[in-house]
Amino acid sequence: GSMGGMLALPPGQGPHQVGCTDVMVGHTRQGLFLRLFFPCLPRAGAAEPLWIPRSEYCGGLADATLGRRRCSALLGIAIGSCKVPVSWNGPLKPRSSGYPLIIFSHGLGAFRTLYSSICTELASWGFVVAALEHRDHSAATTYFCTAEAGTEEWIPFQRVPQGQKEFYFRNKQVHQRAQECVRALRLFQGIAGGRSVPNILHQDWDLSVLKGNLDLTKVAVMGHSFGGVTALLALVKEPSFRCAVALDAWMFPLENLLYPEVAKPVFFINTEKFQTPESVAKMRRLSSRNSQTRIVTVLGTVHEDQTDFAFLPGKLFSRIFGRRGTLEPHKALAITSRAALAFLQRHLKLEEEFGQWDGLLEGVGDSVVPDAPFGRSHL
Repeated sequence: GSMGGMLALPPGQGPHQVGCTDVMVGHTRQGLFLRLFFPCLPRAGAAEPLWIPRSEYCGGLADATLGRRRCSALLGIAIGSCKVPVSWNGPLKPRSSGYPLIIFSHGLGAFRTLYSSICTELASWGFVVAALEHRDHSAATTYFCTAEAGTEEWIPFQRVPQGQKEFYFRNKQVHQRAQECVRALRLFQGIAGGRSVPNILHQDWDLSVLKGNLDLTKVAVMGHSFGGVTALLALVKEPSFRCAVALDAWMFPLENLLYPEVAKPVFFINTEKFQTPESVAKMRRLSSRNSQTRIVTVLGTVHEDQTDFAFLPGKLFSRIFGRRGTLEPHKALAITSRAALAFLQRHLKLEEEFGQWDGLLEGVGDSVVPDAPFGRSHL
């Protein structure tokens, strides 16, 4: 009966058990920090990782989402002991043909663990998912370990500085974020090529086990909100990314010059309450570029329904974010992940059975409609 019952994240519904580890590479902010989700071998009595990895993240979250540092202790009590239903440092399940890879980018004021439900779900269907923690001051907080033993440098959340135009501030961030997605891919390409990569967090998990177990011809980039537009830009910057899945993308930070550059397929999965007509017009510009690009809306959902916060009890959710969606969160997650899986199968040329959910790509199905909430009727 502890307060840890405040959040119940769902285990993956796919055929694989899911393992998880944290990876930090390099001793400067030019390094990388990510949480890795992967299919693993079952292990008796496996430990589960904390959802909020350290108390500093509660402070950052209180600051970034509530603008109130003092809520940090309350958040710590409410959600500080919640666990993610995955096997911490569990043994990778070998696969001779290799797993496809997804690089995942978080939203504004979030961090690497707040999308554990969708990352776990995708890993349970046979993907390795690398959830980045961005160092552009858009994470609630983050840190890196300097070369001096035992010292950490924290990178706090930063609002748009007074007197600065928001577009320029965010545009610079989105370019840094996309670059981090590309660097994450380089990291895995290096490991696959046999390069030894020291994880400075000294996890009990050897990155070299990934060698021979990744199929790096099948790589996608995915993200939510600020992470959704980050995924688009990463698709432009890096030819190895075959396609992008953008969950409720915040299109604002992307410069107009780039729209003609996005030639590969993008799947926009929107919630009902977040998008603006301007944002949707930008998505449409992209879908007119590529006949494989799709836009769908999941009815009865709000922006935060695509994060783990959807699984907070109603009262706590509405205290932090205001109104919640009417669609049951497990159902919303199932629609989003199945739609993403069908899209990934199509564009990564997978030989799975995700084609059974192809209808979702056309907005056909329960609680999903084609296009966006604005102007559906006159299309």
